[in-house]
Amino acid sequence: MDKRNSKYRWIVFVSVLFTYLLMASQRTAPGLITEQLMRDFHVAASTIGLLTSIQFFVYTSLQIPMGILADRYGPNFFLIIGATLTGLGTIIYSFGTHEFVLFFARILTGIGDATIWVNMVLILAQWFHTKEFVRLIGLAGMTGSLGFLLATVPFSAWIDLLGWRVAFFTAGFLLCCCGVLLYFVLIKKPQRISFVEQEVVTHNVQRENTVALLRRIFSNRQAWALFFCHFGVVGGYVGFISSWAVPYGMNMYEMTRSEASQLIMIGLIGALIGAPLFGWISSQLEMIKRPYIVVQMTVLIGWFTFLLYKGQPTPYLLIILFFIIGIGYGASALSFAAVRKSFSLKDSGIVSGFVNTGGFLSAVLLPIIFGLILDYFQSTSGNLVDGYYYSFITPVLFSIMGLIGIISYKEKLQETEDKTNIHTS
Repeated sequence: MDKRNSKYRWIVFVSVLFTYLLMASQRTAPGLITEQLMRDFHVAASTIGLLTSIQFFVYTSLQIPMGILADRYGPNFFLIIGATLTGLGTIIYSFGTHEFVLFFARILTGIGDATIWVNMVLILAQWFHTKEFVRLIGLAGMTGSLGFLLATVPFSAWIDLLGWRVAFFTAGFLLCCCGVLLYFVLIKKPQRISFVEQEVVTHNVQRENTVALLRRIFSNRQAWALFFCHFGVVGGYVGFISSWAVPYGMNMYEMTRSEASQLIMIGLIGALIGAPLFGWISSQLEMIKRPYIVVQMTVLIGWFTFLLYKGQPTPYLLIILFFIIGIGYGASALSFAAVRKSFSLKDSGIVSGFVNTGGFLSAVLLPIIFGLILDYFQSTSGNLVDGYYYSFITPVLFSIMGLIGIISYKEKLQETEDKTNIHTS
């Protein structure tokens, strides 16, 4: 049976995306209990900050290795292991009695989390035709944003009802169950049905060694174009929204913490809309580059508007800007649709990992640079207005790099599906 024309592929799609929804929620869920952790474990804010960021460092550092492993050994096994590790890490977190246990749990969760996106992209590429993939990758991106949404009011209510330990234990247990579910959906059932693979499997060809593979990918202009494309649009949203958005609203607009957090919700709504919208537009146009150029230019204009208004746009314009930034983040899933169209499936894993590294590298760098600029102005002049104004130069520069990346991307307009031995150099 042809797996790309079977109805079973939709069971695969739903199972994988449900797992991604739960895993994405655990990226930010610990932020809901920050004050309680500081009180229960008697730790400083800097320790909590490190605890929060360590998962993202692990996630970012493992993207390229995970891409290599997924290409070599297949994505199914690693996605199953990743879901299980994330579940075990979350369960250990719920039983933590010392900050070292919490750190170990978040590292374990980060390792599991590092498996999800690259392997999910490969699994969808194996089960769906290219045109379907371009549309569905947008839904996959929306699922990640829904995971972030799940980790706000719904999970907070769950914590209030059961206490944080029981709430996190429940989430961990569900993720372990997802690991079991994926084993039956991705491995056990397909073995019984005996699906016919569409890709050309080259068993008799000696595998390329890792050094040569890395050298080839790192010297590929197309891969670097998509790296910077993803770098430019992801860091602004993830980096700024997750670290400085709330302080910015409180300091520049005298908002309460609750009011400032609504800015994050506006960005999240934009991300929920942007992912499926631009996936659908690209699928209808049967092209990625032009819609993505529009996204990159719009995000750049959005960040540049902060500079035009000296770091303090009007409140109504501020809402629009956060919405635009969110749409840009949602549309960033197009980076992986571009990978699918430009590279053979045998290289899709490492290239997807390489491109995803670009996005989360900017998400790690932006809060640091933003904070250093703020500290400089606060220590020298005590002027936070100037501090925020000059800090916004950082996302503007990142966005320029993203625009250069997508302009440098050379799109294959002719369909190349099923020609897996073709490589773009």
